[in-house]
Amino acid sequence: MLIADLRQRLRALGANPDHESRVLRHWVRLLPLEGGKRPLQGFLPKAVMAALPGLMAELDSLVTLRSEHAGGDGESARLLLGLNDGQTVETVLLPRDGVCVSSQVGCAVGCRFCMTGVDGLIRQVGSAEIVAQVVLARRKNLKLRKVVFMGMGEPSHNLANVLDAIALLGREGGFAHKQLVFSTVGDERAFAALNEAEVKPALALSLHTTDPAKRAELLPRAPRLTPEELVEAADAYARSSGYPIQYQWTLLDGVNDGPEELDGIVRLLKGRYGLLNMIPFNSAEGLPFTRPSWERARAIAAELSARGVLTKLRDSAGQDVEGGCGQLRAREAVGRPARVVRIHA
Repeated sequence: MLIADLRQRLRALGANPDHESRVLRHWVRLLPLEGGKRPLQGFLPKAVMAALPGLMAELDSLVTLRSEHAGGDGESARLLLGLNDGQTVETVLLPRDGVCVSSQVGCAVGCRFCMTGVDGLIRQVGSAEIVAQVVLARRKNLKLRKVVFMGMGEPSHNLANVLDAIALLGREGGFAHKQLVFSTVGDERAFAALNEAEVKPALALSLHTTDPAKRAELLPRAPRLTPEELVEAADAYARSSGYPIQYQWTLLDGVNDGPEELDGIVRLLKGRYGLLNMIPFNSAEGLPFTRPSWERARAIAAELSARGVLTKLRDSAGQDVEGGCGQLRAREAVGRPARVVRIHA
């Protein structure tokens, strides 16, 4: 289901834009349909009010919890969610009242260090399905205050649905714009759309290397923008939106942790309006990479910070349950063939 479909159904029942907004607010914020300071009865058209219980039940069924894997920190958990067509996506409850949602089933970028793209792109996640992940997370944590679009899939390859979900969460969902984080490997179409969006989220840019040839190898189907071009575009968005960029760096032992990469990071990011999130690789069976020691990762982050690049060392939620992005779905899907859809830039 798309948010636009939902709005159209409400209009067909006699709802105007104010009615639509109120219904969507009740869904996303888990507000009761009866009672409250401004009861829906008397505000909504009778036909809308009569259809509301069935509609809310339908929205609640867009995603269902298949399994939950709690992290050792007592705060994070990886959720495997079922969609109505039998496909699954992963959603992650994050420490400090955040949630990470998926925008695609699978992914076409094919990052060598990520399980999500092993089977390619299977299908897009609809805008209402994206929001439904947030609603489910809110049921588990009513204090939810941050949504990151950093789960399965590349948001710029499902741009319309992701931006529709962001707009709803920013207008009716109660999230400040900077509490919504759009993550991308870097796409000119995404940069253009974000600059024009009414709800402008914070931006996370998956960098992973400062070497163009190595980036083409690690992210084989990412747009062929150089690291320099990506950082320039991201920095321009940061300064226009007022939100610092989060540069993402999956730390791969012996691949992107050498002195030449650290020099490149300083060259590209020193003085930029942003910070570097460095995440040691989340080990996955079948992928040819290893996770560096925590001591090594900590030393790298300390060196970069000392050289003028604000660097935060972060642990990937789910490492202790072998639940790195795509791994829960991969384990469930063993033996089930995947339909691969190609994306043409």
